[in-house]
Amino acid sequence: MSFEKGRVRVLIVEDSRVVRELLAHIISQDPRLSLVGAVETAEEALAQLSVTQPDVISMDIRLPGMDGLEATRRIMAQRPTPIVVIAGSIEDQALQISMSALRAGALSVVEKPVGTTNANYQKIAETITTQLYIMSQVAVIRRREGYVRRPTGSELPPVDATKPVTRPAIIGMAASTGGPPALAQVLGTLPRGFPVPIVLVQHMGPSFMEGFASWLRSVVKLDVTIAEDGIVPSPGTVYVAPGDRHLVIGPQRRLAISDAAPYNGQRPSANLLFKSIARGFGAYSMGILLTGMGEDGAEGLAEIRQAGGFTIAEHESTAVVYGMPAVAIRRGAASVSLPLGLIGPRLISICEGVT
Repeated sequence: MSFEKGRVRVLIVEDSRVVRELLAHIISQDPRLSLVGAVETAEEALAQLSVTQPDVISMDIRLPGMDGLEATRRIMAQRPTPIVVIAGSIEDQALQISMSALRAGALSVVEKPVGTTNANYQKIAETITTQLYIMSQVAVIRRREGYVRRPTGSELPPVDATKPVTRPAIIGMAASTGGPPALAQVLGTLPRGFPVPIVLVQHMGPSFMEGFASWLRSVVKLDVTIAEDGIVPSPGTVYVAPGDRHLVIGPQRRLAISDAAPYNGQRPSANLLFKSIARGFGAYSMGILLTGMGEDGAEGLAEIRQAGGFTIAEHESTAVVYGMPAVAIRRGAASVSLPLGLIGPRLISICEGVT
């Protein structure tokens, strides 16, 4: 097995020979990538890490012996490497394991490839190679409890950090890369019966959204459900945007689900959600923008702040990818920038009227 200098080095971990060979073929067709290994067990993968020195790992979840979740934990503890989970099933157990792998340090989940004669082959193949390339650029760290990077001089100080805040009537949250564990951490601090509804956009493949909502429900105290058109948001409930559809606040402050075209390349769009919250709730709105690549959410977050609402961008010290929140801070869209561990307590204090 050979590789070319300058290309992203990929290690495949997949127990199915057919899928392993298909992944190898897909990777070989992308000029950005170079295959440095293809193994069928997690144990082999761990042994290969120091030899192949991959830039990114394609990780199956269901493996003989050690499963992909435990492999992810060990890799992130021993030799942190960006991991893309390749999920072959959307049944509950497989999705639960995949979501847990994200919490353990994996960066994203994508569908397993289909045969070359399948109509969806090219689309899925492009998704896989793009995710492998993009995630290889993420600077992952050893997973240690309470680990926080030292702030750099380039960070902006918090804005209006001590100014009294109006209790919101609704909270919008959005995340992309690194989002599931970040959302679980923030929402996991909120008590059952939290007095404000939460609407949420997470960038993820459409087939995984039901599983993501189910997993999130299992790790937080709040009720979590896929958003439905026409629903009036209820306190203590998290409404997740369905896969490949926009979630916004519509007339009469009801949830509205839309098949409209992607906004700046995203569907669902955090920008559209935040903009609709600003229009519908004004000073009684709140927006929270967490880890993720790109710029989605910054524009809408600015509109919430301009309408008199309170906005939070995740601090660089805890963001897996400091892209979306960084753009929001540069644009002055964030009332305050907070590390993950402080966002939940801040929400509780605001919603209890103590700021």
